[in-house]
Formats: sequence, C-alpha cells, structure tokens
Amino acid sequence: MKKVLVIVNTGKEKSTSLAKDISLYLEEKGFECSLFNFDGFSKKNPVSGCDFVITLGGDGTVLFAARCCAKFQIPVFPVNLGEFGFIAGVQPEKWKKCLDSFLAGKAPVAERSLVSAEVVRDGKTVSTCLGLNDIVISAKEAVKTISLVVSYNKQRLTQLKSDGVIISTPTGSTGYSSSAGGPIIDPDLDALVFTPNNAFSLSARPIVLNPEGEICVEVQESRTKEMILSADAQLVSKLKQGDLVKVRRYDNKALLVYCTTENFYKALLSKRNWSGGPNA
Repeated sequence: MKKVLVIVNTGKEKSTSLAKDISLYLEEKGFECSLFNFDGFSKKNPVSGCDFVITLGGDGTVLFAARCCAKFQIPVFPVNLGEFGFIAGVQPEKWKKCLDSFLAGKAPVAERSLVSAEVVRDGKTVSTCLGLNDIVISAKEAVKTISLVVSYNKQRLTQLKSDGVIISTPTGSTGYSSSAGGPIIDPDLDALVFTPNNAFSLSARPIVLNPEGEICVEVQESRTKEMILSADAQLVSKLKQGDLVKVRRYDNKALLVYCTTENFYKALLSKRNWSGGPNA
C-alpha cells in the first residue's frame, strides 16, 4: 500500500477540513494517509517512508516539506492556502482534478535547487541546514550591523559591514533577496544569488554566481555579539566570531508538483505587482 503524508498548516482556517476531504478521497483509492500538524516551525522530519507528500498551507509549508523530502527524492504536491503561491501551485478548488492528474502520471513536476550551509567552528562542523529559498546571515536583532569577509571558490569577493548577507536559489530570488535589491531569477535557471543586505557601502551590489562553486562567509569581530544563520526563515543557528559558513548547492533537487514556470510568472505579475505601472 502506498503511503501519503498530508502536512497541515494549523494557522490556515481551511487546512483541517481540506485534509479530511483529501485523506478520505485517497483512502478510497487504496492509499494509507497520515497527518502532520505544522505551525510554521519544526525540526522534525516526518516524511520517511512516504511515496509523496501533500502540503496544505502557503509557500512556507512547501519550504518545510521540500527540505524534508529532498533527501529522499519524495514529490511534494502543494495546495495553496497562502497569500503568494509562488511554489504552492495547486489552487484549493482544483485539488481533486490536479491530484488525479498527478496520480495518473500526467502532472508536471519541477526540479528545484536547494542550498546547503555548513557552520565550521575551530575546524569542526557544528551545524548544517538546507534551504529551498535562501540562507541568511545576520545579527540576531534588527538594526544592528555585522562584519563579514566573503569569498567564492577561495577567491575573495568582498569585506562587508552590513545587516548581513542573503544567499538564495532562483526559487528564493523573489523573496527576501529581491526585497534587499537582488535580481529575480527564472526558476528554470540554476544559480546562486549573493545579495548584501543594507551594506554600509555604495558599491556593494548583488552578484549571480555559478552554482557549481562554494561561497564562504567568515564572521568577523563586530560590536554585535549575537549573530545567527537562518534557512528559509524557519531554521536558526547561532553564530560566533570566527565561524566560517560554507554555502553550496545541495546535491538533490526538490520535486514540486505543478510548480511551473507559468505559475511563477503569474504570481510575479499578480502578487509582486510586476505589471509595468499602476494601471498596466
């Protein structure tokens, strides 16, 4: 019997009732369904042994599922109950039609890159994490700057005093990175986007890098003592002066059902006002 995990965002009003409808529908087709409640933050990985995962929430729920599923190459079927829907491509009123298409092997499945981060302290790895959107290095509190030295493939890029840096995938290029002035990258491309966040310099600019390389960020001494690394704004690790953060593309891809380029540009137009003008 095939197993399905339904990840239910408990902050979405429709998620619980929709989870019951979907579970009943799949059980009638011979699937074994289980539910996992997600409140926006979780360090658990509940997906082992599943054939596919359904998410009921917004893009944040998909980010959680994608990080969990990438290691096992488990497809994620994302039903959008959120505000943006850049990666949650299935609208709730169409879930049954889209699910039937997926079960019949006719639904498009996008492969999206993730980034992995390794924190090295005194020569030892103290933490690792994955992000489908981005890895962010910053002060723990807002409006405080930190000092960083950044290199790419052992070639020094820059030394920054800033609010931090954002290293994003093409999927994450429409999120925090774009708000900080980073470029929007077509999700069919493969790249790493390095974006300084409010750098104390007029020359600091975002840069798009070959994903085959490795970005290293060395945490320098600064007035701010509490610094953090976050992945997809969901996983957080503490950083210390002298830490080296190594960021590279993860070996496996996230498999996202109905996460098409067409949906990406529709969301860019409607959600981010990429319309050319106020009346366009």
